[in-house]
Amino acid sequence: MIVPTRTRVIRHSLLLMIFLIMVFPIYIAFVASTHSLERIMHPPFPLLPGRYFFETYGNLLFGSVNSLGDVRISKMLLNSAIMAFGIAFGKIFISLLSAYAIVFFRFPLRMFFFWMIFFTLMLPVEVRIVPTFHIAAQLNLLDSYAGLILPLIASATATFLFRQFFMTIPKEMVEAAKMDASGPIRFFWKILLPMSRTNIAALFVILFLYGWNQYLWPLLITNNEDMMTIVISIKKMLSAEDSEIEWSYLMATSLLALIPPVTVVLMLQRLFIKGLIDSEK
Repeated sequence: MIVPTRTRVIRHSLLLMIFLIMVFPIYIAFVASTHSLERIMHPPFPLLPGRYFFETYGNLLFGSVNSLGDVRISKMLLNSAIMAFGIAFGKIFISLLSAYAIVFFRFPLRMFFFWMIFFTLMLPVEVRIVPTFHIAAQLNLLDSYAGLILPLIASATATFLFRQFFMTIPKEMVEAAKMDASGPIRFFWKILLPMSRTNIAALFVILFLYGWNQYLWPLLITNNEDMMTIVISIKKMLSAEDSEIEWSYLMATSLLALIPPVTVVLMLQRLFIKGLIDSEK
């Protein structure tokens, strides 16, 4: 069906307007990061970038900021990236194996264990934060990447989604794999993983964003400033007590914190959309 020209113009104009509304706050943050504090605090607010771009971002990435001490933003970005990738890969790996075991193996209390996993959806991190922190402290996981990642590495949601997908695989395919002398590991590696590619990509994007945006758990598990994540640094800069808030650095830090998750979404965009809407998955 051919869409009339007027309708296409209206649709594209509406999409462009929505895009500008969403991008405008990011542009304002970028403009604020390129001006001095005095210029930002005195109206009217500038709408064009200033001349402090290289100074602001250079100090953030390679120097120091008063409200953050001696810790560089680049180190915090690295901490957040390690945590986010570790949580995403860990959740997917464990969820794949657990869903594979529940669907394709027969063992006592199989469905009981599945429903026990499913019921953990009702227990968010905030509910079990105290016992989790106590166990992490006893295992000497404080101020470590293992402490940031391991307590958040299991995912009942991902296990449930992979289990639902594996249940759609025809039994004839499983029987054909057995006739071809494919063992459980080969069947998992050669057949299930390639078929789960779009599902893995969709979940990876969601889980990476989940790990990147974590605030409460990194705040509790880390005391050393070298282990701070980028989200904690933004909060710390915003709650500076001894001096004025350095708005240019705060806006620049917020923009730098957007780059890794946006990059992951753009790189996996096609697989992410296909994994969510593909009717044959």
